[in-house]
Amino acid sequence: MTIRLYDTDARQIRDFVPLAAGCVSIYLCGATVQAAPHIGHIRSGLNFDIMRRWFEYRGYDVTFIRNVTDIDDKIIRKSAEQGRPWWSIGYENERAFNDGYAALGCLPPTYEPRATGHITEMVEMMRGLIERGHAYEADGNVYFDVRSYEGYLELSNQDLDDLRQPSGDNETGKRDKRDFAMWKSARPGEPSWETPWGRGRPGWHLECSAMAHKYLGTAFDIHGGGIDLIFPHHENEIAQAKAFGDEFAKYWVHNGWVTMSGEKMSKSLGNSVLVSEMVKAWRPIVLRYYLGTPHYRSMIEYSEEALREAESAFARIEGFVQRVVEKAGPVEAAPEVPPAFADAMDDDLGVPQALAIVHTTVRQGNSALAADDKEAAVARLAEVRAMLGVLGLDPLDPHWAGESDRGEDLHGVVDTLVRLVLDQRQSARERKDWPAADAIRDQLNQSGLVIEDSPSGPRWTLGPR
Repeated sequence: MTIRLYDTDARQIRDFVPLAAGCVSIYLCGATVQAAPHIGHIRSGLNFDIMRRWFEYRGYDVTFIRNVTDIDDKIIRKSAEQGRPWWSIGYENERAFNDGYAALGCLPPTYEPRATGHITEMVEMMRGLIERGHAYEADGNVYFDVRSYEGYLELSNQDLDDLRQPSGDNETGKRDKRDFAMWKSARPGEPSWETPWGRGRPGWHLECSAMAHKYLGTAFDIHGGGIDLIFPHHENEIAQAKAFGDEFAKYWVHNGWVTMSGEKMSKSLGNSVLVSEMVKAWRPIVLRYYLGTPHYRSMIEYSEEALREAESAFARIEGFVQRVVEKAGPVEAAPEVPPAFADAMDDDLGVPQALAIVHTTVRQGNSALAADDKEAAVARLAEVRAMLGVLGLDPLDPHWAGESDRGEDLHGVVDTLVRLVLDQRQSARERKDWPAADAIRDQLNQSGLVIEDSPSGPRWTLGPR
C-alpha cells in the first residue's frame, strides 16, 4: 500500500513517504477572516478533510494544523469601512468559517492557531533572518531580501527578472521592489505590536512560516492550500522558512477553485455564494457531495443545475441505504473498503474513481433487493457505508442524524397523507384501473415524491428538487 500525491513543487505525482513512520503532519492555509466564507473557501477545508480521513483510514496518526489569519490589510480596511474593531470582525467571521466547516462535516483540526497569538514567534524568525543576512529593516518595516535566497520562485516556476511582487500600502525603504514585507510599520489608528524595530504588524507570509514552525517543527510532511496561494504566499513562506534554517514542507498539495462564469469565486468580484445561505437552500450533506466528490485538483463551475445533479446522485445512494435498513435493520460498516476503492484513493485521492465504485456497489445492492437477497444487500450496504465513511458522506453517521428528511418534524404527517393517496392508488390497481393508478403516481411525482413499488408494497421518498 502506497499513497501517491501530486506535488506542486516536483510537478508530478510522487509516492508519499512520511518523515516519521506511521505519522502524517499537515499544514493547511486556513481562513483570512475579513468576511464570511463562500463555498470556494470551504472547498479547500473539505478537500483536506478527505485527505486526512484517508490517511487515518490507512492507519496514520495525523496532526492537522489549519491556521486563522486574523490580521491583514483586508481586515483593517473592513474595520475602517464599518467603524468596528478589527478583532470584532475577525472573530465574527472566524465563527462563520467554523460553522461552515462543521455544517459540511469537516473534522476539527488538531490545532487552529490565530496569527495574532504568535507575534513572539514571528519576531524570533525575523531576528534570525536579519542575522543571517536574508532580511533587513527600513522605516520600521522588515523586508525579506529575495536575491539572498537561491531557491526563490522554484515552487511557482517563475523568473526573478520578470517578477512583479505584490506590495501593500506604506511599504517604503525597499532595496529591491521585488522584496516582500514580513513586518509593516504602524500607522495611526491601526493595530500594532512592539518589536525591536518599532511598533507594527505582521505580513501575511510571515504568519504561516512562524506558525508551521511552532506546531510542526523544522520539517513536516504536507503543506496545502488553494492554487491561488502558490504565489506569492507559499513561495514567500518557503523563502522565509528555509532561509531561517527549516527544511519546511516535503510535499506541496493544492486544490482547484470553485468558479462562476469561468472566474474564481471571490468576494471582491461580487460572485461569491455564501455557505450560510447555501445550507438554508440545500442539505449540507448534498453540498459536501457536490464540493467533495470532484477531484481536488479540478475546477468546479458553480451552477444550480450541477447542484441538482449532485442531489439526484446522492439521493440514489441514500435511497439504497434507507431501503436496506428498512428491510434488515442497522448494518455496520465493513472493516475495509473494496480494493478498487482503495486503489483509487491511493492514487492522488482519486475521489471520482472511488465514487464510481460506490455507485456500482449501490446498483449491485439494489439488484439484490429486487431479487429479495437480503444477505447480499446487507453485504453491499456494509461496503457502501465503509466507503462513504471515508468520504464523510455516510447518511447513517451521527453527524447527519435527523438531516436526511428536510423537515423531520413533518415526516410523520406527510407519511400519513401520502399513505392515504397510495391506498387510493392501490385500490385503482386492484380493480385494474391502470390510467387512474398512473395518474395518482404522476401527481405525486410532480409534487416532489418518488413512488416505488416493492415486494412489501409501495414506498415513497423525496425526489430531487
